[in-house]
Amino acid sequence: MPFFYSVIICSRNPREDYFRRTLDSLRNQTLGFEQWELLLVDNASDQFLANSWDLSWHPGNRHIREDELGLTPARLRGIKEAKGEILVFVDDDNVLALDFLQRIEAVAASQPYLGVFGSGACEADFEVPLPPELAHLAAQHGGVLPLLALKSVRYPLWSNNPLDRSSMPWGAGICVRRDTAAHYAEIIRRLNVSEILDRRGSELFCAGDDLFSWAAASIGKGFGVFPELRVIHLIAASRLRPSYFLRLIYGWWLSEGVVNYLMGGIRPKRNSLTRSLRICLSGLRHGLFQMRYRVEAARGEAAAYRLISERGLAPIERTSAATEPALDQSTKQG
Repeated sequence: MPFFYSVIICSRNPREDYFRRTLDSLRNQTLGFEQWELLLVDNASDQFLANSWDLSWHPGNRHIREDELGLTPARLRGIKEAKGEILVFVDDDNVLALDFLQRIEAVAASQPYLGVFGSGACEADFEVPLPPELAHLAAQHGGVLPLLALKSVRYPLWSNNPLDRSSMPWGAGICVRRDTAAHYAEIIRRLNVSEILDRRGSELFCAGDDLFSWAAASIGKGFGVFPELRVIHLIAASRLRPSYFLRLIYGWWLSEGVVNYLMGGIRPKRNSLTRSLRICLSGLRHGLFQMRYRVEAARGEAAAYRLISERGLAPIERTSAATEPALDQSTKQG
């Protein structure tokens, strides 16, 4: 029996040319409209998106306004409003392959133990060439810039260990079963730190995607990525400035440090003189940008440590999957 999907776009002041490509890719999906609904969650945009974006081409469209700023409140609103058995979160700069929704069907049916899954083939469409600093950074990460939700795997990967980042799906086209989405919402309520989980205004926090995988593991399910689920991530020039990446790495280490502690009991590190000296020495070997990159990572992790201490936070649950060996993490096809 076919699944029914809810495609949820959380958007704030979208860039017109990018968002049009996102909607065109959805409008031309090979999966019939009767099998999915389309929800556009307007997250406190300066101008109401319902007044400027016509979704009438989809008979199951809904405009939803969420005035609490932040990706996390927008996603929670989408979860609350959605009717589907599987929720597909799409950003306003994602271009889904035209068979994306149709291919979800096969993955969902053959992998019932996965609570969340997503693209293993998320490619970048850069607006401008990479500046030298970021080109060097990408070369150190196998040709992929970190923290931009990009992935390239040759065969499906899955796990039940939330510390296994190779199998963890990220924002572009992430697919979440309803029970996992409900547990995600409950975890956020219990964590009570939603303001540092994900993008919020100019703040570049980004651990919200990971929390879906933590939620899946917490209810005895896994998570995975699949190369047949293909996405293009449109990356604007403003996101390719070295200064943006320094802010991004700080936000990631802060939010990731807090989430890993609250969910898995893994306490982030404090800054120390020894650690600072090591970072400076690495800068002498790898250049000024690399040193600043590592400094911001250390600052973010130290900020996570301070936030945990100042608020007296404690782990909400010890997920056994975080400390036990993972399930078989991959399978090859063909």
